[in-house]
Amino acid sequence: MKILKNEKGVALVTSLMLTLISLGMVMALLQLVLMQTKISGAHKRYKNSLEAAHGGVQLIAKEIIPMLFSDTPDPKATLTSQFAAIELDTSSNECLKQKLTSPTGNWTACGAGSTSLDPKTGWDMTFKLPGTTGTGYQVYAKIVDSKPGNSDMSGVLNLDSGAGVTGSSPAVDPMHQPAIYRIETEGESTTNSKEKAELTVFYSY
Repeated sequence: MKILKNEKGVALVTSLMLTLISLGMVMALLQLVLMQTKISGAHKRYKNSLEAAHGGVQLIAKEIIPMLFSDTPDPKATLTSQFAAIELDTSSNECLKQKLTSPTGNWTACGAGSTSLDPKTGWDMTFKLPGTTGTGYQVYAKIVDSKPGNSDMSGVLNLDSGAGVTGSSPAVDPMHQPAIYRIETEGESTTNSKEKAELTVFYSY
């Protein structure tokens, strides 16, 4: 008797196809898990760098810039000594003074990269913030634009407002116009330069 149709092996082929489909689904799921793990790790690293940049901004705004506005004879030497634990370094006193008291176009004591938006190019100050796991973060900051105002920077609080020559005219208080500075800041891992975050800060004094 002649066999017209042979269905031997159909069950085996079907099971193999189902196995391949199952393996494909498992591989796709594993790929999604791996991608999520990479994204989560990248987000964590970026968050750490961003926190370092935020910490650097707080230190600059509350400690470093007020010191530069004071009547300290050598602010650079004073700051590097006071913040030696974080290895603080700054640009020259002349450059910093011009950036704090003169318009951007008058920065003759600063280098060519003083107005570049890259904080690492011609930085004004840099320091290292230690990490919780031993890996620290290097912070770079630079004033890239300034608009001087009429704020009193002498530290004297008992100044009299302007009056007429004879002293009989009523006192006239000029409208306060604070100085405004644009500061570019970057927090970067000391072990991996790709782990970094940048902040643009507008500082008013």
